[in-house]
Amino acid sequence: MKLSPMLLFGAASLSIFSAPAFAQSDDEEWEGAYIGGSIGLAAQNNDRNEDVRFDTNLDGAFDNNVNTLAGANAFAPGFCSGAATSAQPVDCRGDKDGLEYNIRAGYDVQSGNIVYGFVLEGGKNEARDSVTAFSSTPASYTFTRELDYSVQARARIGYAARGALFYATGGAAYGKIDNSFTTSNTANSFTDNGKTNSWGYSYGGGAEGKIAPNFSIGLEYLYTNFVDDDYRVSVGRGTAAATNPFLLVNSAGTDMRRGDSDFDMHNIRFTANFRF
Repeated sequence: MKLSPMLLFGAASLSIFSAPAFAQSDDEEWEGAYIGGSIGLAAQNNDRNEDVRFDTNLDGAFDNNVNTLAGANAFAPGFCSGAATSAQPVDCRGDKDGLEYNIRAGYDVQSGNIVYGFVLEGGKNEARDSVTAFSSTPASYTFTRELDYSVQARARIGYAARGALFYATGGAAYGKIDNSFTTSNTANSFTDNGKTNSWGYSYGGGAEGKIAPNFSIGLEYLYTNFVDDDYRVSVGRGTAAATNPFLLVNSAGTDMRRGDSDFDMHNIRFTANFRF
């Protein structure tokens, strides 16, 4: 991101909660169940120096180089943190931030000014994360992942005063990751294992303000990290000769995966909740 997520969140919080039109409520009661939703931005974390790893002897270690018959590194042109637009490593499209939308339900308990409880949340976003490897053929090999949907269970604790609630939150996250693979290599065959399940975590903070006794709006910032290390691409022979770099160590081929298992993002959300 070019702007700090916390700076953006802080500026938005200040503008909303200090606006003259914001209706302060004398009702400081936050205890009870609520349902609601959110819409916002899912911004990709910076993935510098991301790469692709190879398992040429198929031992599951992904610690090998893919070498040519002459012994040179077939992927010497390198990698880029984005999607290829050609077979040349100078042409790469950056990752995509996107909208996100969620529904939520939770329950809070209040003791004086202290509010604590839990929230369950589910939704999806349109962020996209890619990495590309370039071979000396030349050819490109692009891995892309998107969040099909996610579910989170978080605790939260906050401080209530004059119709506003300021809180911290954190907990577990589960995501269904939609993976895809594209390549300009037309000689070898490529198979993958498609969607993967990923567990992770999420934490951050937010602020809510009541605009009616049972209705609040707010802003929330979260950092969310999914550990995504199960996606594999298996490279087979196809129409390639036995001297193909992917086949030299093991005639069955080579497995590939992303070097960075972290699918992480910054979430900045506008929230709305109805309290029972």
